[in-house]
Amino acid sequence: MKKAKESGKIQDQSIADEIENEMNPQGQEPNEIEYGKISAYDETDEESSEEPAALVQEDEKNVAIMEMKLRQRKALIKFRCSVEDAIIGNYLLGKPSNHDSQKEGAKGIEQLTEITLWGLPLLPSKRHEGTDIVLLKFLKAKDFKFHEAFEMLRKTLIWRKEFKADEILEENFGPDFEKVTFLNSRDKEGRPVYYNLYGALYEKQMHCRVLGSEEKSEKFLRWRVQNMEKGIKELNFEPGGADSVVQIIDLKNSTGPAIKELLSLCRKSWILLQNHYPDLIHRNIIINVPLWYYVSHMLSSRLKTQTSNSKVVFARPGKVPETLLNFISPENLPVEYGGLKRENDNEFSSEDKVSEHKVGANSSESIQIPAPEVGVTIVWDLTVVGWDVSYKEEFIPDDEGSYKVLLQSEKEKKGGESVRNSFYISEPGKIVITIENFMLKRKKVLYRYKTKPTVPVYLLFKK
Repeated sequence: MKKAKESGKIQDQSIADEIENEMNPQGQEPNEIEYGKISAYDETDEESSEEPAALVQEDEKNVAIMEMKLRQRKALIKFRCSVEDAIIGNYLLGKPSNHDSQKEGAKGIEQLTEITLWGLPLLPSKRHEGTDIVLLKFLKAKDFKFHEAFEMLRKTLIWRKEFKADEILEENFGPDFEKVTFLNSRDKEGRPVYYNLYGALYEKQMHCRVLGSEEKSEKFLRWRVQNMEKGIKELNFEPGGADSVVQIIDLKNSTGPAIKELLSLCRKSWILLQNHYPDLIHRNIIINVPLWYYVSHMLSSRLKTQTSNSKVVFARPGKVPETLLNFISPENLPVEYGGLKRENDNEFSSEDKVSEHKVGANSSESIQIPAPEVGVTIVWDLTVVGWDVSYKEEFIPDDEGSYKVLLQSEKEKKGGESVRNSFYISEPGKIVITIENFMLKRKKVLYRYKTKPTVPVYLLFKK
């Protein structure tokens, strides 16, 4: 076993030497890689005195990046060595008891060699591609200080054992909690998106069932951990994979007697996830934010690192669709949040891409959907980000002798979900959607449409 431990150290040291040689092929110190060349160039070419200055600045930036990457890779290798040693030495979860027999010690080491975190093996010598990704998350959380990262990992493993986090997916917290959270599609980079409807917890009867006692508060925290574990099941711990989640916290209707208690629980869960699920939440998007929550968050921001604060985005009620569409494509954003995604949709899917159209400030624009084929039905989805427009749909036949058909008209459409409509084409023409923007800011229109064969109803009853 001692030989295996020494072999692991030699192997990791050889990797470290290889990385250093790769980053510094000439055997020079990192801060000397290119400066000699620039200095020589500066002395021999006086006519180009301005170019070397730009080259020096760019080269200093490149050297800084190389030094940072080298430092991070070295930290990862040292971290791997520390974890390997702690597993082989049987002290990853603490020092073994002096009263343990040699047989018990060997059994403990055997169990540690099979230890996993988030479904991935932690023993570096197993060479699983996901192990380094997990270790890097702890390193990033501690600014690549491998001693601190190791202590964070150790505490996380001990906490998971005491909290029984590996068994939490089997727990049933009842129908009330099921109404508060759901997984809905992915963001633009493929990360799972979880919605937490915290506003629902402020309703008096819901508050009495879910909160209101120490036992129920503990249940709430376990439910939050269960949600995190569910999200991890959707992740891909491979190079280039989506290895973090996006959380959307909806505080709509967040008023009532539960404010103080829920705020305290939110802080506790926030700290818990930060300590034991590092770098697994790519971004927290808090929407329909009341003023009290924003102020409270700013005052408690000292509890969180600068990195975690940079991952928090706030959206006041009027800015929810605009904010969410920055991170989630409209075909994957639910209609209640300004997107085009509907549950159990038989007409469109996330594969049906969305087109975009801009309506200038204080102007009117029309979107035309061609309908040259007879005997089909055209179905369309449309939303205007922020709405506050005049909206009209009509069918205009190609034959000038035929009548236009007004399908829908709203002089003042303030907001609401996306519009879905359909029209059976009995003669060639086009669907024209006219949007008039009264505001001094241009509006973004998102829409999609499709054509499907249709048998007229009257033919179904015709013998």
